[in-house]
Amino acid sequence: MSKTRIIVLGLALGSAGLAAYLAQGYLKRPDAEVVEINKVQTEEVLIAARDIAMGDRMELAAMTWASWPKDNIASTMITKKAMPDAPNKFKDGRARNAIYQGEPVSDKKIVIPGERGFMAAVLPSGHRALSVRISAETGAGGFILPNDRVDIILTRKVSGGKGADRQTSETVLTNVRVLAIDQTYKQDEKGGQVVVGKTATVELAPVQAEVLSMVESSGQLSLALRSISDSGDSRLGDDKPMLSEKFTRGSSSGEVSLSRWGVTSYTSSSK
Repeated sequence: MSKTRIIVLGLALGSAGLAAYLAQGYLKRPDAEVVEINKVQTEEVLIAARDIAMGDRMELAAMTWASWPKDNIASTMITKKAMPDAPNKFKDGRARNAIYQGEPVSDKKIVIPGERGFMAAVLPSGHRALSVRISAETGAGGFILPNDRVDIILTRKVSGGKGADRQTSETVLTNVRVLAIDQTYKQDEKGGQVVVGKTATVELAPVQAEVLSMVESSGQLSLALRSISDSGDSRLGDDKPMLSEKFTRGSSSGEVSLSRWGVTSYTSSSK
């Protein structure tokens, strides 16, 4: 056998032995240690699904459940485990303050119907809530409900010639939104329930509230229910209450009473 063949055979045998040694060492290597990472425990809490401005209605689409680290849940947060019906409970409420998307919702940030401060949350900026006396006869038989639109009519006695008095009726305001009837803010969810109250709270601009307060003392106010198709389009701005032209110019007597610090005075208004 030649020296070359001997050398090649030796190298082959050496390579085979090295491969067998390495394979034996790999097979005997201990299994890799598996390290288990502790998972963070979470719980679902109620958060804002979108930005909610102050006074906005807390409708169902504005709230959602989201996982939150259990160790970071504050006592003011609302958890699904503790209050699974929270969205339904708060859907008719209003935001006391702005709530931003992803921010946890707290019951302290919401005012719901019947709670103190709800009416102030419902009122749009720059408007006033004014209550007027009504009855079943002057309130459309109890069929006027919150969020309905009405015309306000004044009926009063006017002195005629030779001492004869006559009754007159005239529309003071049109397209006025009713905020509440007594303490009822919304129609019963089952529908069909009428509300007969002694007072109706309406939404007005400051000047309109002054005029209505003045004319209420001179006669009886009646609410005339408007058709839902006559309520106007809020996008066009024609859903706002309007003073009739006569009362825009001033009262028939030309006097408006002003009360400041308990002292009442009278001023003349141009007609």
